[in-house]
Amino acid sequence: MAPNNLEKMASIDAQMRLLVPGKVSEDDKLIEYDALLLDRFLDILQDVHGEDIREMVQECYERSGEYEGKNDPCKLEELGNVLTSLDPGDSIVVASSFSHMLNLANLAEEVQIAYRRRNKIKRGNFSDENNATTESDIEETFKRLVYQLKKSPAEVFDALKNQTVDLVLTAHPTQSVRRSLLQKHARIRNCLSQLYGKDITPDEKQELDEALLREIQAAFRTDEIRRTPPTPQDEMRAGMSYFHETIWKGVPKFLRRIDTALKSIGINERVPYNAPLIQFSSWMGGDRDGNPRVTPEVTRDVCLLARMMAANLYYSQIEDLMFELSMWRCSDELRARALQLHSASKKDAKHYIEFWKQIPPNEPFRVILGDVRDKLYNTRERTRQLLSNGISDIPEEVTFTNVDEFLEPLELCYRSLCSTGDQPIADGSLLDFMRQVSTFGLSLVRLDIRQESDRHTDVVDAITRHLGIGSYKEWSEEQRQAWLLSELQGKRPLFGPDLPKTDEVRDVLDTFHVISELPADNFGAYIISMATAASDVLVVELLQRECHVKKPLRVVPLFEKLADLEAAPAALARLFSINWYRNRIDGKQEVMIGYSDSGKDAGRLSAAWALYKAQEDLIKVAKEFGVKLTMFHGRGGTVGRGGGPTHLAILSQPPDTIHGSFRVTVQGEVIEQSFGEEHLCFRTLQRFTAATLEHGMRPPVAPKPEWRALLDEMAVVATKEYRSIVFQNPRFVEYFRSATPELEYGRMNIGSRPSKRKPSGGIESLRAIPWIFAWTQTRFHLPVWLGFGGAFKHVMEKDIRNLHMLQQMYNEWPFFRVTIDLVEMVFAKGDPGIAALYDKLLVSDDLWAIGEQLRANYGETKDLLLQVAGHKDLLEGDPYLKQRLRLRDSYITTLNVCQAYTLKRIRDPNFHVNLRPHLSKESSTKPAAELVKLNPTSEYAPGLEDTLILTMKGIAAGMQNTG
Repeated sequence: MAPNNLEKMASIDAQMRLLVPGKVSEDDKLIEYDALLLDRFLDILQDVHGEDIREMVQECYERSGEYEGKNDPCKLEELGNVLTSLDPGDSIVVASSFSHMLNLANLAEEVQIAYRRRNKIKRGNFSDENNATTESDIEETFKRLVYQLKKSPAEVFDALKNQTVDLVLTAHPTQSVRRSLLQKHARIRNCLSQLYGKDITPDEKQELDEALLREIQAAFRTDEIRRTPPTPQDEMRAGMSYFHETIWKGVPKFLRRIDTALKSIGINERVPYNAPLIQFSSWMGGDRDGNPRVTPEVTRDVCLLARMMAANLYYSQIEDLMFELSMWRCSDELRARALQLHSASKKDAKHYIEFWKQIPPNEPFRVILGDVRDKLYNTRERTRQLLSNGISDIPEEVTFTNVDEFLEPLELCYRSLCSTGDQPIADGSLLDFMRQVSTFGLSLVRLDIRQESDRHTDVVDAITRHLGIGSYKEWSEEQRQAWLLSELQGKRPLFGPDLPKTDEVRDVLDTFHVISELPADNFGAYIISMATAASDVLVVELLQRECHVKKPLRVVPLFEKLADLEAAPAALARLFSINWYRNRIDGKQEVMIGYSDSGKDAGRLSAAWALYKAQEDLIKVAKEFGVKLTMFHGRGGTVGRGGGPTHLAILSQPPDTIHGSFRVTVQGEVIEQSFGEEHLCFRTLQRFTAATLEHGMRPPVAPKPEWRALLDEMAVVATKEYRSIVFQNPRFVEYFRSATPELEYGRMNIGSRPSKRKPSGGIESLRAIPWIFAWTQTRFHLPVWLGFGGAFKHVMEKDIRNLHMLQQMYNEWPFFRVTIDLVEMVFAKGDPGIAALYDKLLVSDDLWAIGEQLRANYGETKDLLLQVAGHKDLLEGDPYLKQRLRLRDSYITTLNVCQAYTLKRIRDPNFHVNLRPHLSKESSTKPAAELVKLNPTSEYAPGLEDTLILTMKGIAAGMQNTG
């Protein structure tokens, strides 16, 4: 190889070291990992597409680095000219290369985080990096509660046994990476971790290096773009794959770790196997709000599919358990049952691999478990037949129909082992298995149903018109409630098969019929979005009764918009004052609060404060009526939609609002970040459990009255500033659509639901995810910070002492600190210079003033925020995050420039570019030219649509928050 090529290869490593000067700590291997993955990737790129393309990628990376160093907009234009000169095939290769390099950078980070975490545990050191606030080791939490807060170990154990964290997996369209790639990424992560293992031989090192190359190449050769939108069934299968891969084994492993941690505070008991510490629910195939593709049939399919998967997972483990429990000594109770089963079963079962002959009675545990195995096999096969044919020839009585009959023989085995002195054996795989059964049940997850309140109103309106008593829609809230209650207290059926139904009405009623036909343990809550009044809840109660739902689902109103959040406490009080309803709920109620739409409606500051106050008021109302309220938090992955570190998010909730029951959505890309790997799954379960326990036993400080007054005043100013720009500036929507890739977002085929609730309309009809996604792509993050600047400025100009009060709030009040810290992190990821490039290329001159005004506001808000936090620079308290962001910036900048110029070419057919000769090496396969053919139906010039989608995916990976 020529000397200058060697220099070229060394240059990218050197470039990285320029961008990120030194190690942050002794155990910082991030640059090492990153450089290794990058070198391997560039070698593959050169093998596949030739040296010229490799040099082009390095040139773009270096130009990006120059821009990052000097923030000189001319550098962006130079980069733009280089990128637009590429022909369609080369352009796709370059965009794809940067997207892959960002994914590799993320993998290097994950391996580094896991490596540092293991080191800390080995040293028993949790003191650095503000660890107490961002991380929550369960043993540390127990010790802190007992030794620092003087709680008795029994109190801690009692609180733990009675708490529940319910993680609700949703298919929100923010996971922009295909599953085929996620699996390859997991293998790259594993290779990288093992390569740096302590006791690795030279042969193993070579084999791992080859495996690493192979996986990186396989990922690069996989089409990153989803060519068709996923169906709700696809989304559900993708979500369920995490159970298969990490959650199923992760739960018993985590509960075992809790047993171990309890010993450190002197508790020598185990957590009871049926303590509901962790629960899983799902919205995939149940969330029909604004998604016409989720039909009653889809709901039926996903329930049966989850049941089949659960039976299959149990079935795959039961033979291992039979091997393990080979003992002959047992209790009389168990022996009697075993003899009874043995005499009833006479035939061999040739379809089993192990234990297919009749099991002898001197292996009593195996006889009992053999019967469990038969029932699991039948349960799985019956569900499979129902799913594929709608009917089954396997009678229901030879299957498991509820969890208690599944647990009963397992409990019998457990009791017997303990009574004969074999408790250590009982506490092995059998306990793990019982914990799985009590966590996942027969349905794997419980499916929530979500529907918009208007759709229910339409159904009842059709009924009242048919009955000739008027139009329900036109009645006042009082009239609605009076009529609904009289019907709920009566017995007569409201309508028969002759009710005239539109497609929409039929769809709602059919959904209730599916709920009534399937086993009750398939379902969790019935969530009403856009709920505003007590009648919204009563309507669902009535429809459940009318459609013969034997075990009605709990009905959960979802309050999202600012006005709805403010009116929520009164609506709840009205509901609780109805005797019929209070008797129905048995002292328990759940309320969901939405972070996304409230943020879109009023801006982040006002939304966060409104959510905080709404929770306090709702809890107050529930206490008055003696009801235990569970808050269900609808958080997204991004800060604009309520995202952020789990531990901090929980500990900054108002005092008394969690009380040992916490329900939260885990959406889109956050599912992969939380459960993509064994150690991530463990960390997620630990964070939620520890933070929920700590919040209950050590509630955060309540805000002082003067802090509340100041925040009330700021929220009014912030909402006014936010709305004056977003909703009241008549040309803002036009500016937004020009300056961001919002119009093109739908082409990514991320999710099964449309990006708008209603096809026409402005910002209010746009779903919160594309609204945030578009601003994240241009690195301007407008929805997160807009409003903060005006609010800070207003209170500081009014009285300079307010700055001191804001600093005090930041230092002493977790809620305020978390809110400010998250916005600071978003500023660290932002870059107004990039947003200015989009404006210059894509926005018409007469709208430039809007962008200039917003960028000035951005700068001012950032400076005021730093003053409040008492920081000189962004992220000065978190050197690790600062380092990681700087490493990513050069990749993201190239993709931003590529995206802005590609949008220009798509939207402006007269934009002139000078193409250079084709770079990618022309072998017999013509790899780059072939790439253009992957999208033969694009309405744009060849290659542009794919280039654009690749930049969107790459930037989403780089920002690590899609929507």
